[in-house]
Amino acid sequence: MSKYDLAIIGTGWAGYSAALEAQKNNLKIVLIEQAQIGGTCLNRGCISTKALLKSAKILSLARKSSKFGVLINSLSFDFIKMQERKGVLVAQLASGMQAALKNIDFVNGPARFISPECLEVSGRNFEAKNFLIATGAQPSQLPNLAFDGKRILSSDNMLELAEIPESLLIIGGGVIGCEFATLFSTLGSVVTVVEKMPQLLPGMDQEAAKKLQVSFKKRNISVNVGADAFTYLSKDFSKILLCVGRSANTQGLGLDKIGVSIDRSRIITDEYLKSSLPNIYAAGDCASKIMLAHYASYQGKLAVANMLNPGQLNSTKIHNVPGCIFTDPEIGMVGVSEECAKENNIKYSVHRFDFLASGMARILDETEGFIKIVTEQDTGRVMGGVIMGPSATELISILTLAVSNNLTVKQFKETIFPHPSLSESITEAF
Repeated sequence: MSKYDLAIIGTGWAGYSAALEAQKNNLKIVLIEQAQIGGTCLNRGCISTKALLKSAKILSLARKSSKFGVLINSLSFDFIKMQERKGVLVAQLASGMQAALKNIDFVNGPARFISPECLEVSGRNFEAKNFLIATGAQPSQLPNLAFDGKRILSSDNMLELAEIPESLLIIGGGVIGCEFATLFSTLGSVVTVVEKMPQLLPGMDQEAAKKLQVSFKKRNISVNVGADAFTYLSKDFSKILLCVGRSANTQGLGLDKIGVSIDRSRIITDEYLKSSLPNIYAAGDCASKIMLAHYASYQGKLAVANMLNPGQLNSTKIHNVPGCIFTDPEIGMVGVSEECAKENNIKYSVHRFDFLASGMARILDETEGFIKIVTEQDTGRVMGGVIMGPSATELISILTLAVSNNLTVKQFKETIFPHPSLSESITEAF
């Protein structure tokens, strides 16, 4: 039986990034996956949903092409071809990931700990000095409402639909629910969103959430906040999407038998990604409260760095993780929000810009949205911001860089951005 420096369970962004980092450091690695390489993000999440959303965006642009002097005499779309394109993209990216891992031992099958130093996979044992659990998460259900794969669907099920539902009830107005509302309303479904909290996108910037609700109303999406979803179940919806959160994939790993502490299904780690056992680490959605692919990737690399340098540990306590929501208009956010600054009695200033005043936004005919940047009042340091509007999920990287490097209002004012561009709107906000 071979002994490895590192055994990684899961090939999503956390596991994959950890494997590449370990490979660069010449560690002997075994990578274990019981499903498809790429995890949720590639196969059932980020890439898949954004591929379909791009098709919907092109359809939206085509519908208003006459504004640009482009006349389309007969406009139609093929949902099956959209799905096929998504499948091709996923397969291509999976192939690329597999190629990058060609020098790493890869094992397909479910993993189970038989001791803190040994895993069993399909009847074979694998010993390792260190382990990284990166098994991701899965859609959660409600006690009295379970997925049946036919009418009551998970986000996974939605990505495999062969037909567009005539009507769609979305239970949960978080990121996933709002993105699917955007997608299927554009494709012709009559969409109703029900959220039990007082706003869409609970916990996020209130102004952006309110403006998204207004935008949804313009698109004939019915939004019901502070509402009980069960009162809507008696209505005749073609499909019901249940997206009320995600729970960690830790079942069957045998963690309780070896003493790894969990909270419900989530693995408890310290700020250095170490579990209750010193040689077992966890990264990504199976351990983190921030369930974002790019944060999982960051954590995977960090876990390996901490394994290699126990005397110089890096903390996951950071404030510069950007969030992106691919609705129409898009939303991006990073760092300290205005609400957070108020709650923590931070002296702050707010800098704003409305995309109605942007030349490029008018050229694109996408003037809906705004930029709001929060700075420290005394120093002018950029603490955070939210962008709602065209290419917000790209523009937020500028503010992420600013937050990460403590850039100031003065430094932005001294920087020349190109014109006409969407990016210059950030300097206009100052």
